[in-house]
Amino acid sequence: MSEYDPDAALVERVGRGDAAATRLLVAAKLPRVLALAARILRDTAAAEDVAQEAFLRAWRMAGAWQPGRARFDTWLHTVVLNLCRDRLRRRREVTGETVPEPVDPAPDGEAALLKAERGRQVAAAIAALPERQREAILLVHFQDLSGAETAAALGVSVEALESLLARGRRGLRASFALVQEGDDRD
Repeated sequence: MSEYDPDAALVERVGRGDAAATRLLVAAKLPRVLALAARILRDTAAAEDVAQEAFLRAWRMAGAWQPGRARFDTWLHTVVLNLCRDRLRRRREVTGETVPEPVDPAPDGEAALLKAERGRQVAAAIAALPERQREAILLVHFQDLSGAETAAALGVSVEALESLLARGRRGLRASFALVQEGDDRD
């Protein structure tokens, strides 16, 4: 893979122990890493733990990073996905229950309530998708990774990714059709 990696020089500096480079890397990547983990786990505290572990792993491997094998951003997203998968597996093993809905901190008001409800519906529909479809949808549509980057992060071909996305989108459309039918009955 000879793809240009915009993070390569920064990762190299982190590997040499450059504290300023570490701060820059974390500042650049943390918002997206937290967003992905929070969307998958639906738990802000757990997402923060995953982000911390992902950056710890990035810091540890920075000195051995080999540019050209994969883009750093793709590698980091793969690490976050794997950490989230591990947490979800442990959660299912321990409780066997679904994760409770987070409390909505939005201010009162009908518009805010409607927006929050729609957000919960979207989050619930995405959470109900099979794992690989959910991850493909989140990486492409919420993390803005390209098809090639997402395929690499998931360890699948671009064609397999397209299939995952198509099935995931069909599942979301079906979920929203059911919600709409329920709303029409009210």
